[in-house]
Amino acid sequence: MQNRGFNINTDTLRTWLEEDKPVFILDVRPKEQREEWQIPGSHYLDAYKRLNQGDNSVLDEIEIPKNTKVITVCAAGRTSQIASEVLRKKGIDAYSLEGGMKAWTLAWNKAIIPFADYEIIQLRRTGKGCLSYIIASDNEAIVIDSSLPVEVYENILRQNKWELKAVMETHIHADHLSRSKELADKNNVALYLPTPNKVIFNHEAVQNNQALSLGRIILETIATPGHTIESVSFLANNEVLFTGDTLFTNSVGRPDLKADNNQAKHRTELLYQSLQLLMSMNDNIIVLPAHTSNPVDFDGKPVMATIEEIRNNISVLKLSKQDFIKSILSKIPPTPPNYLRIIELNLEGNIGSVDPKEIEAGANRCAIS
Repeated sequence: MQNRGFNINTDTLRTWLEEDKPVFILDVRPKEQREEWQIPGSHYLDAYKRLNQGDNSVLDEIEIPKNTKVITVCAAGRTSQIASEVLRKKGIDAYSLEGGMKAWTLAWNKAIIPFADYEIIQLRRTGKGCLSYIIASDNEAIVIDSSLPVEVYENILRQNKWELKAVMETHIHADHLSRSKELADKNNVALYLPTPNKVIFNHEAVQNNQALSLGRIILETIATPGHTIESVSFLANNEVLFTGDTLFTNSVGRPDLKADNNQAKHRTELLYQSLQLLMSMNDNIIVLPAHTSNPVDFDGKPVMATIEEIRNNISVLKLSKQDFIKSILSKIPPTPPNYLRIIELNLEGNIGSVDPKEIEAGANRCAIS
């Protein structure tokens, strides 16, 4: 275990959770922070204010199992360190999460989705809600919407002896730094981006109805503008649909980022048309989105739903065009932190100049239900 004093880092905690080791995660942040995003399976005690006022008795208000490692968590790792020190004085094996939830934004887990002719690995940034994918067939692989350090993808490719053939994006992301250019450059493969876009680096333009082959599968491009003008979805063998931020398992994409009121309304109209197109597809097609609004458990269960399930469960999909536009524009959530800077960096293709933990920290806010 890597630690500094009685701290542990994100990688250690992530590994413990992935290996299902018994840990008791104690979140001591203010309530409003907890409600916005959290670590799956964590326990909560509203202790932030009292701990910072020197009232350590607040930790007596939660029952902690015996002989279990306790990980205390706050926003940046300072108040959680106070909590872990208090608990250790009580004889509890306690550690503070180094860097707090800011550091946890890079934590991830995975789920495997097997098919007859190919395999999909869903990589989930559990703290951030970002979902990316490795699709492999006949020892060839493509990565879609990469949002994790490139080493994560490279290690999985190496372990499975898969050769990376291409990297693809469903749209230009606004809530996280894209690692796609770096991954493509390091592995000397093509980077496919939908158009029209304003990136200033070389890439292969993806057009509507374009087909790309990988092993025994065909990926068909479907233009689905709305969340962004260039948004596309990728359909694999007419059975799996990678929808980016156009369509989630329980909500739809927001159309307002980097748009004025008129542009947002126009993009909402486009989003309606795109969603109607997707809802007309085969009931059994599996939707794999680029985000989820909830922290992703370390349970190996894919975040996915069929077209039929989505059609039945997302109420805005049943509205008329005018009612859909009115509903979506009335429920726009707060904008993601630093989204303008993130878009700028993704358009430049230069993300090495910033600390991802600082610029990406915070809950996902791409969805409207």
